[in-house]
Amino acid sequence: MYGTAPGLYLLAPASWEGEVPEGITKVYRFDTAVSAVIPRAFMDDTDADRAAIQPVINQIMMYPLAEYTGKLQTTDWSQAPTLPPFGGDGGDSETHWVDPTIFFDDLPALLTEVPAKPGEQALYDWIGSLTDPTVTAAHADLLRATAVAADKDLIDPLFQFRNIGVPAGNHWTTQHNGAQFGTDYLSRTAMAKANIFVNSPNETAYFYLDLDEAGERLDGDRTYTVTFPAGQLPPARGFWSLTLYNQHHFFAPNDLNRYSLGTKNKDLKSNPDGSLTLTVQATRPDNADANWLPAPAGEPFSLYLRAYWPEDAILDGTWTPPAAVPA
Repeated sequence: MYGTAPGLYLLAPASWEGEVPEGITKVYRFDTAVSAVIPRAFMDDTDADRAAIQPVINQIMMYPLAEYTGKLQTTDWSQAPTLPPFGGDGGDSETHWVDPTIFFDDLPALLTEVPAKPGEQALYDWIGSLTDPTVTAAHADLLRATAVAADKDLIDPLFQFRNIGVPAGNHWTTQHNGAQFGTDYLSRTAMAKANIFVNSPNETAYFYLDLDEAGERLDGDRTYTVTFPAGQLPPARGFWSLTLYNQHHFFAPNDLNRYSLGTKNKDLKSNPDGSLTLTVQATRPDNADANWLPAPAGEPFSLYLRAYWPEDAILDGTWTPPAAVPA
């Protein structure tokens, strides 16, 4: 839905054959029984912009077709309740969406809910053979043990950014087929595990970093600098951000409630030569903290650079992110 104009849009599964009511701007189809929509609205990191953008956010609504009136509906999202984290404890552990001990119990329903794409039916039939009751009954313990082992030895490592995608220089990795994986099932699995809901490359470029310039794991006990040379900020037509996540891929709590730096931060201080240096460490720096990205003390962490609406220099690999240099 990238680049859509304001309007009333209908989201429906591919199998839906209902009548499109008058006033609908466009119909978007999704090819599974389950889908998700994640609206984004850019704002500067200021109280004034936060207040100014609220009326815009209030116009982003989703509701069943039965409630469609042909007119724009609004709500006050500033009053929305805060929901507890699902499957985790808010940052102290990884959220586990799949229980390998019951994977083969859940698999038949999943194969029905997410139908095969063109060219995948033979693969579905092969996978589906593992759900035959005569197979599962006779080999229940083996299937369960195999699923647990695969979750630990194959899936868990994909949670580490350094194990996914392709090298992008300076120990960063990236991926070039987000949201259009095709038969690249390894990348599809990795994104589902570590970075679900990615956009297509022309919408957003993603760069992941677990290691510093020397190849050592990023750690909150150390200080790092990330310096963009003059004229070499991430080339994005929209905006860019450098975000820090703890080892469980959650924001790291800090007194500033600051989890990223980028286009939204209007008070970033450039160096005399025009370069921009961001400091990543656990303690507040002695100098001005405008360029400080707080890290979790004594814990591994990851850096994640996003460039929305990237320019060709990112898409063709001409531009690459700078290294995280330890002090």
